[in-house]
Amino acid sequence: MFAVVWTFWIAPILVIGTIGAIATVVAGYLFFVTSKQYPSRKQRKQMKQQ
Repeated sequence: MFAVVWTFWIAPILVIGTIGAIATVVAGYLFFVTSKQYPSRKQRKQMKQQ
């Protein structure tokens, strides 16, 4: 009986955590890639000054 109860409350936590981790990795990757392709105004000013 304990195993059934354990599964019912731990499964949603693991699923939500996994989905959150995957979303965080994808968002971080996209931010990293697009920040190099489309630099901010501050970065463009720094590149022009050099």
